[in-house]
Amino acid sequence: MKLTLGLAQINTCLGDVQANLDRHLEFAREASAQGTDLLMFPELSLTGYVLQDLASSIAHRASPDDPVFRPLLKASRDLKLDLLVGFVDEDSRHRFFISAAYLSQGEVVHVHHKVYLPTYGLFDEGRFFAWGDTVRAFDTRFGRMGTLICEDFWHASPPYLLWLDGADLFLFISASPGRGLSASPRLESAHWVEFINRGYASLFTSFVAHTNRVGFEDGLTFWGGGTIFDPNGDLIAQGPYFEEALTLAEIDLNQLHRTRGRLPLLRDERTGLVQRELARILGEERS
Repeated sequence: MKLTLGLAQINTCLGDVQANLDRHLEFAREASAQGTDLLMFPELSLTGYVLQDLASSIAHRASPDDPVFRPLLKASRDLKLDLLVGFVDEDSRHRFFISAAYLSQGEVVHVHHKVYLPTYGLFDEGRFFAWGDTVRAFDTRFGRMGTLICEDFWHASPPYLLWLDGADLFLFISASPGRGLSASPRLESAHWVEFINRGYASLFTSFVAHTNRVGFEDGLTFWGGGTIFDPNGDLIAQGPYFEEALTLAEIDLNQLHRTRGRLPLLRDERTGLVQRELARILGEERS
């Protein structure tokens, strides 16, 4: 089966959920007109990134009766287009989470809460948000997928858990600001994100798609440059740096069959060994 995947790298307006919603719907219509099956938006795409004390006032619930998600769910149904959007989720105990929601055919399929909150250097997420405590793959009409948010995929364990849980397509979203210079024309932050995403695609013989926001916000510059890697680690598509763009690519899901037949890493993964050694390590830490 083939799937047309879209990366929407947009410039969000800090705290202006309605303006950002309008931009989502505009991109969704454009993507649908070009035959896109799944459209990914960046981290906190509905809210902006440097929210701080704004977090509680712009939180929404991924449900049909929510005024922001109602039109997004309608678009997923009417446009026949699955959507992955970034937002702030509020639970029943009034905790706030950096979140991603996968929407399909008018339904909320999955919500992921960011499990790693960077609170170092220029990042301050741990002061304003609660951390998620689950990493789960989920079924879609295109197969089993998993989504992670920015710092989540800087740690090896969340992608590994998604792989073991059956994800064949990894959907990574971020609001990654530009930092440092590398030997190439790319920023150092862009170089490392692309480097690890290619590595995950190769190690887990899976598709890895990543979209990142663009624009300026509170002194930060976001670099865009979304990518899609196939299970061989080959680059399928890449968005431009530093500008809004809709990047589309057709991926052939049969590549999973071809790559894993040649390189059966998933077949040979020794999860029981991992479980035993983790239990040993954690037991030693307690003692």
